Amino acid sequence: MESGSVVSLVSSWLKPGRHLFILVDLIGVTSFAYIAWRRLVPLVRAQADPRLDRPVARLGNVAKFWFGQWKHPRYRGAGILHILIFAGFILLVIRSFSTLLVGAFYSLSAPPGEFARVYNTITDYAATVVFTCMLVAIVRRLVFRPARYAVPTRYGKAHTADAIFLLALIAVLMAAEGLFSAAAAAGQFKVGEAGEQLAFLSLPWLLQIPLASASLATIGKFCFGAYLVHETTFYLLLCYRPFGIQFHVETSLFNVYFAKLNRGTVKPVRWDVPDSALDQVKTFGVKTFEDFTWKHMLDFYSCADCGRCSDSCPANAVGRPLSPRFLSIKARDYAFQHYPVLGRSTNHQALVGSVYSDDEIWSCTTCGACEEECPLLIENIDKIVDLRRGMIDDGNVPQSLQKPLKALESRGNPYGKMEKKRADWATNKEFQRVCPVKTLAKNTANTLYFVDSMTSYDDRMQSIARSTARILANIGDDFGILGGAERDSGHEVRRFGEETLFTALRDHNTDAIKASGVKKIVTADPHAFNALRHDYKDVPPVEHISQVIARTSAAGLIRFNAVERPDQIYTYHDPCYLGRHNDVYDDPRNVLDAIPGLKRVEMQRSRDRSFCCGGGGLMLFYEPKEEQRMGVTRVEMAAEAGADVIVTACPFCMVNLEDAIKVAGLEGKMTAIDLAELVDRQMVRHDSTSTATSYVGG
Repeated sequence: MESGSVVSLVSSWLKPGRHLFILVDLIGVTSFAYIAWRRLVPLVRAQADPRLDRPVARLGNVAKFWFGQWKHPRYRGAGILHILIFAGFILLVIRSFSTLLVGAFYSLSAPPGEFARVYNTITDYAATVVFTCMLVAIVRRLVFRPARYAVPTRYGKAHTADAIFLLALIAVLMAAEGLFSAAAAAGQFKVGEAGEQLAFLSLPWLLQIPLASASLATIGKFCFGAYLVHETTFYLLLCYRPFGIQFHVETSLFNVYFAKLNRGTVKPVRWDVPDSALDQVKTFGVKTFEDFTWKHMLDFYSCADCGRCSDSCPANAVGRPLSPRFLSIKARDYAFQHYPVLGRSTNHQALVGSVYSDDEIWSCTTCGACEEECPLLIENIDKIVDLRRGMIDDGNVPQSLQKPLKALESRGNPYGKMEKKRADWATNKEFQRVCPVKTLAKNTANTLYFVDSMTSYDDRMQSIARSTARILANIGDDFGILGGAERDSGHEVRRFGEETLFTALRDHNTDAIKASGVKKIVTADPHAFNALRHDYKDVPPVEHISQVIARTSAAGLIRFNAVERPDQIYTYHDPCYLGRHNDVYDDPRNVLDAIPGLKRVEMQRSRDRSFCCGGGGLMLFYEPKEEQRMGVTRVEMAAEAGADVIVTACPFCMVNLEDAIKVAGLEGKMTAIDLAELVDRQMVRHDSTSTATSYVGG
């Protein structure tokens, strides 16, 4: 294909259609430019979203998640298929665009020499692989139909026909390019040129076989026809994708580059408005489509409709009216309808009540499973929180959440209990004798133990507070608590959408922490840990108690006694806000593995694929519509793994798991325990705390 004779031969075949090819090029490029411009219109009208910081980290994301296809193998079969298709496209880029130039400029634009031979061989096989993958994908869609592709009736019709059409177009494109190469090679041999051999058993090689006996004129017609089909299919595919589920081909690179870099955080009410000026904001959250940021609209365009997010979503798994996949699909459909390529744009329609339902938005626990699974790094939590902000701004608050919110506003905790009772867990005389806990209003300390509301007020969870205090005392840490000066961390409040209340709680706690003079903070609550680490500013560094235990046990400051029942099997449940949002996976497991005689197994869904207990986002007070409790589903997973004891490191998880064990009929067969309680029970104590053993769990 690189010899002068072949170039001349192919050019002579294509010359009669030169003006047609140029016209197709002009129509195709102009049409795509116009469509792309129209698709950008809502992004221009959207809210600001600064995403130009940390370019090196963003390029790293592109290299890892876009070019490296890092998350696709998490679904092995589909992932390998997608990686092969993506790799084929990357390899075929130069070849495809150079082929488009042939009809207009009579040049195959192939680099000369050995590089061209190697590149042509590689791309022959790449085209073959892509063509084969298209056929496999079509069969997969039509015959095997993975459950995650299904579309419940309430969400409309499936996009199967759209997907099949797009897959078929790509297959036709690969076949046309292969036939064009085969015809050029067949003509080459007809005129007696040795030239380049097509890759053995590749698509062009196979298509060349029936052309071998054809006349030169017939081969020329095939060459002309294949080229015309290739060119029209290329532009049809390019211009059709922005109307369907493959728009991510054009947008995914940009979506990954501009993706959120800091997990565990929540976007502010307005990026261009500081917290101190929130009282000047006329309206909070997302109410109309234009209230989304431009990046979140880009998310909608970039959704591949693969269903991985919904497949991993615990709310969707237990039958709640939420499927993260359709948060994007329905918004994209809205954008296509109200910002059409042809015709006038219409906007400012309320989203909740038309596009989304109330229950759909409240069903999310903000666990982050959907975001962890998405190969294109689409963000859902910020959108959910913004939609909730808009609902709360309009006074649309679920009945079951109104009381805890009022209590948080008046008393600083969702239970409505007196502030002075926040430290009652530490007032037991026997506990005080063994492990006195300082209140920092009258004392100083190096470490603040931030207890937070649930562990302070819930009778059962107070055991976690006492165990945490004994652990800190046992390692010789000089610590204290804020007591009545502490307020709820506001973590759930913010993710519920009550930004003003969160700001008040945060500012109060920040002032109290600074006034205490502590150098570091420890907490046993992952929600408080996440808030202090990501939502607060200008406070000392914070650690979760599991990190403290892992660090000090590795240094020899904590030693463990062997478990009394080595026949019991333990499993660890990853709290969402300790694991997925803060990447603390190994520390709790290292602690468990350091306890002599403790046998541990992993549940099928663990670490970054852990299944939420259902406690995030004030869900302990919300009454969702669901077929089965998330906690029940989780303890069933533990039972399936053969576990007798579920260990977690979160009071929210403890509440839900202990309740779920009862509901699931596993009481007496399975127990749940917090990591701090387990360590408190098993650690070898110094003489000063040796009598504390009888108070573990009390």
